[in-house]
Amino acid sequence: MALPDALTEDRIYHRCPLDKLDFETTESLEDLALPFGQDRALRALEFGASMKAQGFNLFVLGPSGAGKHELVRRVLASHAAEKPVPSDWCHVFNFQQSDKPGAIELPPGEGRIFKADMSELANELKSTIPATFESEEYQARIQELQEEVTRRQQQGLSAIQEEANANNIAMLTTPAGFTFAPMRNGEVIEPEEYKTFSDEEKELVESKVEDLQKKLQQAIQQVPRLRKEVRERVHALNEEMVQLTLGGPMGELREKWAHVPAVVAHLDAVREDVVEHAEAFQDTENGAPAGLLNRYRVNLLVDNAETRGAPVIYEDLPNHQHLAGQIEHRAHQGNLYTDFTLIRAGSLHRANGGYLILDARRVLSQPMAWESLKRILFSGEIRIESLERLYGLATTVSQQPEPIPLSVKVVLLGDRMLYYLLSHYDPDFLDLFKVEADFEDDMERDEASYLLYARMIATMARSAGVRTLDREAVARLIEHASRLASDQNKLTAHDRVLKDLLTESDHWAGVANSPQVCASHVQQAIDERDYRASRVRERSLEQIRRGVVMIATQGEQVGQVNGLSVLQLGATRFGQPTRITATARPGKGQVVDIEREAKLGGPIHSKAVMILSRFLANRYAPMNELSLSASLAFEQSYGGVEGDSASVAETCVLLSAIAGVPLKQSLAVTGSMNQHGEVQAVGGVNEKIEGFFNVCRQDGGVNSQGALLPASNVEHLMLNESVREAVQDGRFSIYPVTHIDQAIELLTGLEPGQPDADGVFPEGSFNRRVADRLAAFAEVGKSKDKDTGQDNGNGGHNGQS
Repeated sequence: MALPDALTEDRIYHRCPLDKLDFETTESLEDLALPFGQDRALRALEFGASMKAQGFNLFVLGPSGAGKHELVRRVLASHAAEKPVPSDWCHVFNFQQSDKPGAIELPPGEGRIFKADMSELANELKSTIPATFESEEYQARIQELQEEVTRRQQQGLSAIQEEANANNIAMLTTPAGFTFAPMRNGEVIEPEEYKTFSDEEKELVESKVEDLQKKLQQAIQQVPRLRKEVRERVHALNEEMVQLTLGGPMGELREKWAHVPAVVAHLDAVREDVVEHAEAFQDTENGAPAGLLNRYRVNLLVDNAETRGAPVIYEDLPNHQHLAGQIEHRAHQGNLYTDFTLIRAGSLHRANGGYLILDARRVLSQPMAWESLKRILFSGEIRIESLERLYGLATTVSQQPEPIPLSVKVVLLGDRMLYYLLSHYDPDFLDLFKVEADFEDDMERDEASYLLYARMIATMARSAGVRTLDREAVARLIEHASRLASDQNKLTAHDRVLKDLLTESDHWAGVANSPQVCASHVQQAIDERDYRASRVRERSLEQIRRGVVMIATQGEQVGQVNGLSVLQLGATRFGQPTRITATARPGKGQVVDIEREAKLGGPIHSKAVMILSRFLANRYAPMNELSLSASLAFEQSYGGVEGDSASVAETCVLLSAIAGVPLKQSLAVTGSMNQHGEVQAVGGVNEKIEGFFNVCRQDGGVNSQGALLPASNVEHLMLNESVREAVQDGRFSIYPVTHIDQAIELLTGLEPGQPDADGVFPEGSFNRRVADRLAAFAEVGKSKDKDTGQDNGNGGHNGQS
């Protein structure tokens, strides 16, 4: 198998050709209406925004920083502009059930007019009705009623008095009421004189007095009935006067709102309530109670007077109250009270008839918000309820507003893992969110994309308010976008990273008093970002330089190789070489993964070691039992080890330990391997190679060192300038390998050797050395088994004797 050539400088870095950027500065570039490279997500957004069937809400999934929110807003805004403005909604007092306010739908913009009309009516009632009760007409009619009652009372008493006088009996008025006494010649008889009456005369007087008392009692009993009758007539008079007073304003309002039957019905209920409580308006000093007047006002819940098209609402704190609305309370003299005017709308009310954008993670992190959202979407109506009452945590009497019909398109923004978890664990999720809009992590980098990406950068620069960029600066940004995508043929789609880099480049251009952003300012921004996040990386390099962490970059060593790993800390990741060692001796075909045994190795790493052991058995002992007891370890690794990117290095170091052939310490290795010895692609190759390069640079300088990586990873290389210069000067070499034999030959300098038809490797080849050593291990194993068998036989013979 031929050895691969070291990569040239142009293969480890894909430059942006300036002739593809036909402009001097971004000032001449037009804005890009929608980002390119997101056709799948855009089609899904267009479909979901226009689909009217129930349950076709959207879940926009993609990486953080991909510009999902801004793009969703722009797409929804374009759809919303073509839709009609939704209705206004208000809550009014329910005169039949005071704790269940009614909901009235009004044409857009008329809600505030209706509210103003009802407030004006309440203020008018406060002044005009008391004025009516002070009018001369009302006072005269009240006096007439009172005089009539007095007259009717006097008529009854006068008749009794006349009858008593006719029978010589006087009706006297005392503090205790009325009493009767015999009378002669118009004078009341004294008690002494009355004693002189005969029994017949006394009996006659007492009989008549008793009869008069009965009639007087009957007359007195008629007084409450007369008074009740008067109250009823006064009430009827009050109603008549209020009706006359309300006739004008109520008639005007009924005529004005005739096109909204619900408003007309409410006005009729208001009129009836005002008439019923007419006496409450008679207090000319204090006026009608404020609580009574508030019943006639309107709580405008949704006001779309300023809305153009359908609303597009983003709720940044999507808890239950902010989504579904809430009922506020006020404190008065130590008590909490509420009424229909304290009902507040939620974002679902404001987005009704349009679109509501929510962050999925924030919804899920708020107590009960997710369940409330699902319940509202399933029911198709918004019911405002407090969480305490909803879940039985409070039993106090509260308002129960009439639910409002809901027609809204909910758009959730989240990462892919959230979408897949919800799809798997929540049975309601896919019934409610049938449309997925999946954002691309990156986009194609080809000749057609250069100018489009440049226009996207120009659009970002204008929106961020930064200086214009020259052509070289745009080219450097495009190259860095490939580095962020870890692919020479891709460009990152992460808007946030590019916007931040643009802003920082503009800052350094300002420091340099430059009228525009140049490539040097972009590079300075990249370098500064790298330096700010380099503390841990520099401490790691310091540990290697001081010998605390042992890494050799020169010489040769048996059973030792430099593997390459990547550390991820927050948004920063960097490469770090790790010494991998192996030991080998005769045994039962066991390869011990020390990381796994110490519970530091993850399942993927353990799988890679198992593949390695099967590769050894298949290649070197296809027809026999592999006689080997080997161990692998990541030296000075005190944290978890995961991934299979070290399996090529582990295979090489294990074969070195078996064959006793040293490996070059000037070469570091990364790559995954399958059971046939083929090298497979891994991640983080840029950071891994740069990490080893930095170690070499501080350890006596870079001189004939290099790295081995899978050939399929070459197109992922976007290495920094220091590495590129060293490669160009021949001081650092990067070899793409496709098979483990190529890695062995590069690390040992020996021909690996291919087996003949009998499976025998050529004499002097590396694989022949491995096979011979394993054969020696097998012989040792057989002799041990033979010795053990003889011992057992002797023991058995002794037992028989």
